[in-house]
Amino acid sequence: MELHIKKMEDFSTFELHEIYMIRVGVFIVEQKCPYQEIDAIDRDAYHIYFKDDEGIKAYLRLFEDEEVPGKYKIGRVISTQRRRGWASKLLREAIDFTLEELKGEVIELEAQTYARALYEKAGFKQISEPFLEDDIEHIRMELKLKDVE
Repeated sequence: MELHIKKMEDFSTFELHEIYMIRVGVFIVEQKCPYQEIDAIDRDAYHIYFKDDEGIKAYLRLFEDEEVPGKYKIGRVISTQRRRGWASKLLREAIDFTLEELKGEVIELEAQTYARALYEKAGFKQISEPFLEDDIEHIRMELKLKDVE
């Protein structure tokens, strides 16, 4: 299993196609949410994923908040093989990368409420009441990187 951290300009066409197939397959098709899955954020985000000979096992994107320097956001967290720990390992890699390489101060995300425990295990704390996004209940969560060991 190999960790990849890439910007969009570093992808081959085939790599980008694989990522979009996985994201659209879950966030649009499986969850029945018609929305603009592929957006402008992809251009500036770090795309972090685990891949082996069979393909991508887990993926997320990480990007800096446009309004708050040092604040990063995680989104599009997905595992192609659920309940095997890939998402937890990938979150750890994204946290370490943000802290060590980007010198970030905080990471925020919007979690589907059913996945709250996954993010709490990584150190994230709930900072909002539940809200609906695309008819799926979400909460905002954050991790202050000064609290990370």
